[in-house]
Amino acid sequence: MTRRADRLFQIAELLRGRRLTTAQQLADWLGISLRTVYRDVRDLQLSGVPIEGEAGIGYRLSRAASLPPLTFTAEELAALAAGARILESWGGASFAGGARSALAKIASAMPADKRAALERLAVFAPSFHVEQEFFVKVDALHRAVDSRHVVSFPYRDRLGAHTERRVWPLGLIYLGGRWMVGAWCELREDFRNFDIARMGGVALHETFPDMSGRRLADYLRHINAPNEPVIR
Repeated sequence: MTRRADRLFQIAELLRGRRLTTAQQLADWLGISLRTVYRDVRDLQLSGVPIEGEAGIGYRLSRAASLPPLTFTAEELAALAAGARILESWGGASFAGGARSALAKIASAMPADKRAALERLAVFAPSFHVEQEFFVKVDALHRAVDSRHVVSFPYRDRLGAHTERRVWPLGLIYLGGRWMVGAWCELREDFRNFDIARMGGVALHETFPDMSGRRLADYLRHINAPNEPVIR
């Protein structure tokens, strides 16, 4: 398979199962120019691959599309296995169970040599020093993000001050052994990042509305602003 043919297949794979992917995202992931992305997508469309969307908006693969079964390189398998082991150790029961199940399904579909390479992977993420209460909080916040429930908890900030918080959890953030939740804080009336290790017990309450200015996209723009601290 030529290099360009391999890239075209990669583009189709990246669009599979995603709601919308921009040309800039494809260019960044594949290390190519926007012009090359537009040309490749056009050629895929002309060859019959059912890619929907347009330049400047984004692309997706039609749900009716049929692609060959997924295959993985040794590097891709190693990355999947490493990520799964980190989630098993640091992600709470929900993430851990999903990671184990997904990796087992992938391994069962692999040839014997690649399955053996997965088993030999010398990447570990021990969690023996993490208290069970921490994983309970990760699971609770994971559920709250998914179901859009307001959560409350006592919180100790990095200066040692204690407050009671009610927040709208928008996403979980993992920073090398540290989990945070990105949220709209009712107390501060602004976006905040909360270190889960500094939280007390987490309680779930009513669902919060889908409100303009307080959505995940708004939060991501906020934390990507220059000079905005990641941890508070």
